Amino acid sequence: MWFRAALFCIFAIILALASAVAGEIIPYAFATKVGAQSVDNILNVLASSMLAVTTFSLTAMVSAYSGATSNITPRAVQLLVEDSTAQNALATFLGSFLFAIVGIIALSTDFYGETGRVILFGGTILVIANIVITFLRWIEHITRFGRVNDTIDRVEAATLKAAQVMGQPPHFGPRLRRPVPDGATRIHLEEIGRITHVDFATLREVADDLNATIFLSAMPGIMADPARMVAWTVAKPDCSQMERLQSAFTIAHDRAFDSDPRFGLVVLSEIASRALSPAVNDPGTAISVLEAGTRVLAVMATMQPDEDHAASDKLIVPPLSFSEMLEDLYRPIARDGAALIEVAIRLQKSLAALAEPTPAAKPDCKAAATEAYARAHAAMTAEADRTKITQIHQRYWS
Repeated sequence: MWFRAALFCIFAIILALASAVAGEIIPYAFATKVGAQSVDNILNVLASSMLAVTTFSLTAMVSAYSGATSNITPRAVQLLVEDSTAQNALATFLGSFLFAIVGIIALSTDFYGETGRVILFGGTILVIANIVITFLRWIEHITRFGRVNDTIDRVEAATLKAAQVMGQPPHFGPRLRRPVPDGATRIHLEEIGRITHVDFATLREVADDLNATIFLSAMPGIMADPARMVAWTVAKPDCSQMERLQSAFTIAHDRAFDSDPRFGLVVLSEIASRALSPAVNDPGTAISVLEAGTRVLAVMATMQPDEDHAASDKLIVPPLSFSEMLEDLYRPIARDGAALIEVAIRLQKSLAALAEPTPAAKPDCKAAATEAYARAHAAMTAEADRTKITQIHQRYWS
């Protein structure tokens, strides 16, 4: 967040100081007609008001982060921090305040002269116009910034983007396990943390140098440690090639949305679980999460392979397991919302909606629906609810 604000501040200082240099091209007669003497008062008003607006905006953003942490899920806060509209608003207000302060200081030292005041006056008008536009956008944006529905939409968009970055359809059925032959070179990482990004281009380059195939066994989101193998190859890479292989994996303390669609599904399920807790008791939010997650999984199930990220002769990329993604999203909701008939019904219908356009996904969806039905049937106390969920389950999965 600080980077964009720093850029705006640097630009504001350059604009304020450049007025003295550019003022030499303004005729003195024109400068006296424009009335640039009033720029002193305008800058004073700008400096006093922008400090208050910056403080207000920062307070609103911190409140949204705190609310998301306590009421939604802490894992979704990073999406709020990355919000470009909020960053632009804070950077614009802070940069405008610094522009006014630098202008006032320069005016008090007669740094501009009469013609330089004209340039400063014009720059001030442009800054005010930018403030008005940004403030109007910020007013519209802050009414929904950090709310539950807004956060769900952000997580859904981030998960879809991560799925497109991975660029390959999931694997249906049991998880694939590829045996490692004896004598193969196993690649391990020295750091301990979550893999947040895998540089496929670097891995392909090393595979071309080795003239051998590299098999990935760890993808973004996996917890890496010195004991876990992240890739292997039958070739014998030298020290420099091994360093390049290890550098292709980016390690961080926490998972990130960028290349990890399963993390987005986990965050969606956390939002639903928080909403289904006895302290919140909001099944409507859980239903919204089910609908958002179903849309994401529907796109991933029908995704076409991307040539830049799909497996090739020199790099074998393991596809994501569709059954595991179903567990990431639906299992926590089926557990925490088992006693609620409306949540159980929506879950059965969501899984049926996934299975309809993709026949290969039907066994995985049926297994998840059967498990959710068993949980619901055991948790519901009313016989009418049991009868209803049984009818719904048999309608789609008989």
